[in-house]
Amino acid sequence: MRLWLPLPQADGYQDVSTLHIDSPAAYSQGRDSEYKNRFAMFKPTAKQYATGFDVTVRFTATRREHRVDLDGSLKNATAAPSAGPLLHRYLEADRLVPLNGAIAELAKEHTAGDTTQIEKARHIYEYVVSTMRYDKTGEGWGRGDAIWACTAKRGNCTDFHSLFIGMMRSSGIPARFEIGFPLPEGKTEGDIAGYHCWAEFYLNGIGWVPVDASEAWKNPAKHDYFFGAHDVNRVFFTYGRDIHLSSDQKGDPLNYFIYPYAEINGHAVTSLETHFSFRDVADPHRVGGN
Repeated sequence: MRLWLPLPQADGYQDVSTLHIDSPAAYSQGRDSEYKNRFAMFKPTAKQYATGFDVTVRFTATRREHRVDLDGSLKNATAAPSAGPLLHRYLEADRLVPLNGAIAELAKEHTAGDTTQIEKARHIYEYVVSTMRYDKTGEGWGRGDAIWACTAKRGNCTDFHSLFIGMMRSSGIPARFEIGFPLPEGKTEGDIAGYHCWAEFYLNGIGWVPVDASEAWKNPAKHDYFFGAHDVNRVFFTYGRDIHLSSDQKGDPLNYFIYPYAEINGHAVTSLETHFSFRDVADPHRVGGN
């Protein structure tokens, strides 16, 4: 048996500290070869596998708003900041996000006449938010299948952003998938029911621009805000789709990586039990503040 757990990672808008992993099973830390997402991989003994075992991960994350002043940035754009070595990957298809056929046709239709990247990005965003419906009933949603999303015109954040990313890449604009956990706005502690995902696209001369199309649909008052911003109410874990974690992974690449993943003799395990929770803690860098 092998068990992989995603670990939170730091970027320009998130610091991670005091990461603790508690488990009777031996483990090592690593990163996947393509996106460099962090994980802990556990190798339980035969007895631990037979009786079951727990893993607890605790960490402190400091979040900052990611907001790009598109009007000001576009006026003052100079040389493009470093995009990192994966920029070409964010122009390519994923298994469930093809860049031809219906996706390409939609992108072409809704960017007709546009001459700049930002015009194309805005029109694609408007199309996704106005056409999709946040709806987790029935089957088919949650896989991030861009063809299903543009046909069913509904789903969760995974479906919203798969369609957005597919249309952006089809238009020649790099776009990437990010996933983590939402933090309930207005609460200081509690359980977290499940993941949240969002997107970023790359503009020459500006860099990565945040987008959250599903949150814009759920909160129309912040429609314009979420084109160019991510709020602090989230914790980032991993990038990308079709993820091969390590040489120990024998099954198919993961559609996305936010929940624990395990294999027994190379076959995926579906019976893992998980629980996620959070609480606000005092910020040691703020004098007299929380």
